[in-house]
Amino acid sequence: MATRSTIGYRTPEGRIVAVYCHWDGYPENNGRILSQSYTDVATIADLISGGSISSLQEEVGTTHSFSRMDTAMSAEDYETAYGKMTTFYARDRGDPLQIKVYNDAREFVAAGEEYNYLFNGIEWLVNDHGEVDSIGWPVFDLLSTVIEPEVA
Repeated sequence: MATRSTIGYRTPEGRIVAVYCHWDGYPENNGRILSQSYTDVATIADLISGGSISSLQEEVGTTHSFSRMDTAMSAEDYETAYGKMTTFYARDRGDPLQIKVYNDAREFVAAGEEYNYLFNGIEWLVNDHGEVDSIGWPVFDLLSTVIEPEVA
């Protein structure tokens, strides 16, 4: 079963540009990938420009088959070739490009998914399951405080 998420960044005008991500949206996976691999606005904007995401990975990557089942490759060969590349619905499967723009964080979270990741220009924030405060504004935590440290 999928753990869905939205991934977005705040523009200088205060709007939020975001996309849907289908798989592994929990902080220990997508949150960790975002905090380690997508750390500046240019890289994040490149990720978001690809539209809705099936599976987030460490790199935006290049066009590839949406699934190993669409190729004659072995699972190992497919993983070696594309395992670190994000899989996009538009680029890799040919679906329509879907990118959403929200006026503020309230709209972003109201339309969002189980986890809503927002890059505020400095660091990643996360909203867990649409949590809001007593007056209806979204509650965000610093992603760095939510992710468990990796054990070496």
